[in-house]
Amino acid sequence: MEGTPPQVVDSVEQAVDTILQRVGKRVVLGMPLGLGKPVELVNALYKRARQDASIQLRILTALSLEKPSGSSAIENAFLAPFVERVFGGVPDLDYMQALRDGTLPPNVEVCEFFFRPGSQLNNPYAQQRYISTNYTFAARDVFEQGCNVLSQMICKRETDGRTRYSLSSNPDTGPEMLELLRESGRPYIVVGEVNQNLPYMVNDAEVDADTFDLVIDNPEYTTRLFSTPKMAVTTSDYFIGLNASALVADGGTLQIGIGALGDAIVEALRLRHADNAVYRSVLQDAGILEQAGPLIHRIGGLDPFEQGLYGSTEMFVDGFWYLMKAGILKRKVYDFWALQQLINEDRCDPEHLRADVLESLESLGVRVLRTEDFERLQHHGFFRDDARYDHGHIIAPDGERAIANVADPDGRRVMAKCLGTALRRGIVIHGGFFLGCEEFYEGMRALDEDTRESICMTGVYKVNQLDHNPRLYKQQRRDARFINTAMMATLSGAVVSDGLEDLRVVSGVGGQYNFVSMAHKLKTGRSIILLHAVRDNAHGPASNIIFNYGHTTIPRHLRDIVITEYGIADLRSRSDSEVAKALINISDSRFQDALLAQAQQAGKIERDYRIPEAFRHNTPERLEQRLQPYQSGDKFKPFPLSCDFTDEELTLGKALKAVKARAGTEPKWKLLLDLARHGRQPVPDAAQGYLRRLGLDRAGSMQDRVARMLLLEELRRGGAI
Repeated sequence: MEGTPPQVVDSVEQAVDTILQRVGKRVVLGMPLGLGKPVELVNALYKRARQDASIQLRILTALSLEKPSGSSAIENAFLAPFVERVFGGVPDLDYMQALRDGTLPPNVEVCEFFFRPGSQLNNPYAQQRYISTNYTFAARDVFEQGCNVLSQMICKRETDGRTRYSLSSNPDTGPEMLELLRESGRPYIVVGEVNQNLPYMVNDAEVDADTFDLVIDNPEYTTRLFSTPKMAVTTSDYFIGLNASALVADGGTLQIGIGALGDAIVEALRLRHADNAVYRSVLQDAGILEQAGPLIHRIGGLDPFEQGLYGSTEMFVDGFWYLMKAGILKRKVYDFWALQQLINEDRCDPEHLRADVLESLESLGVRVLRTEDFERLQHHGFFRDDARYDHGHIIAPDGERAIANVADPDGRRVMAKCLGTALRRGIVIHGGFFLGCEEFYEGMRALDEDTRESICMTGVYKVNQLDHNPRLYKQQRRDARFINTAMMATLSGAVVSDGLEDLRVVSGVGGQYNFVSMAHKLKTGRSIILLHAVRDNAHGPASNIIFNYGHTTIPRHLRDIVITEYGIADLRSRSDSEVAKALINISDSRFQDALLAQAQQAGKIERDYRIPEAFRHNTPERLEQRLQPYQSGDKFKPFPLSCDFTDEELTLGKALKAVKARAGTEPKWKLLLDLARHGRQPVPDAAQGYLRRLGLDRAGSMQDRVARMLLLEELRRGGAI
């Protein structure tokens, strides 16, 4: 009940008792995706349901995080020290292990609307219970599935004798769900589990204590946060990042995702800002300026970031934090549409407010200020703190009172006396949830208060669409570049990001469709889809640009910009023929002729068309040659932002990847023949540590002996021994 302080308990078992008393034995648990899950509570609920078959437990969530594990004894031996170092103290979700083992009891059901990419491809249980939804519909759909327990991990702060709580990493769907529950009339309970390792976020993430019916608060549950270790950024990643970085306009808006491609974009933007001469040289030598110069000039840029960028993103990845530290993420936005428009048009200087800004507001059609308008403007320093508003009137610090009408001369005169000197509390990033590396969490916990106030974690119904406040968001999200990743693109311009044509789900739609659609609604917005031109599979390399596919995530009528390591395809407003040609141009040259033949056979490209010579040399080898001169010092490193791996792990990881590929493709008879020829060669002393790490120093089985032979070959090839 609103206004009523929550019941505070110190054990999850007691919390389970309270939940069952409140909603009965049919528990439909809704939790945020990613980091915000109250792991100890859900484990206790799951344990109780296993013990009591009369309890019906349904878990509704997304992106259930799991520690990495190997597919073999050798991989697990490699991972064990790493997992202990990086994930030690992070609690596991018990239901996920049961879901993988097929041991979930019949009275427990788990439904997700987004999987960790690829993690459930071969799990029929998870596939059958997957809920396909746009992220902006997630709260609605979880509510429709019967949610009656809303719970998440939170943190707290004591201020002036009051306890305040923060939804921290996940105010994305919870507040919206709470409104639906309040309106529903169904019995429900809202539970928060305190973990003080969460960074305390303010603005929309900060909530009153009466938001919760029940709070679990025990230092035992302040556990280590789940982090996402960095993966190596490859040459192809860097070329994709370089192309994307040149389409980002100074003073614009940015969304990026997690992973190596996101890191590559961040590193390219940092290079553009901090070492502009080298940045321009790389783009020139790589042929990016020659190929995409007109588009870059029209919608992007090459200069350092004088105005800076503003982030509007569903996932606040650690890359944004690095951009903030680099002085790039610094453009502030304000929550009043007319004020934001004046700033965009250089008619209001946020650092020096002048009385003529009131006339400028009137010129935009602003007339009578409502209570909420005054409060929002005062929050941002537009009006002084000692100015007041009362029933349609504004009251100056000296007590003079006038109608709060910008068009009224007396009203404007009194407002001028109320005017502040400079704007404050501008926001540099709006995000739905965050997830990242341990260094990121440490940095977020250590933020000074001004920087903390410039970050607004908020609901996806605000971030992922324009509908909530289109007039404001269109002003804030100027020159938006919503950058997302995909698995494949078809020659029609359709994009495949979340599933396979046999209906299996790889990940989920998430917010990708929302951002693509929003880009088309913004006058200066662009959707940018990133994908690697080629993937490796069991049969060798395969093209990710394909003629057609039996599943799409983004339909072809929303085609916009697609980037591979070989360049940029600008597809917006183009004909089908132009789209197909542009995509063939940025595909790997090993597959271009076949793609062209398919398009010509279907009548989508004229029969006498030939691929321009400038695009006929799209090969990995050429990319390596172009980047190699710049790979010195601190530029274009495999781990440009941070690295959780030791040198030994980096060496072993690379070697094991090659071993796995060879073991999966070479005939067994050939591997055994090689073992007979070379298997008894002396093992160098330098290899002993690597072999001990994997348990191969005393390889007994034939399989282990083959693995040891292949590993030694790869270590020699890489120069490690």
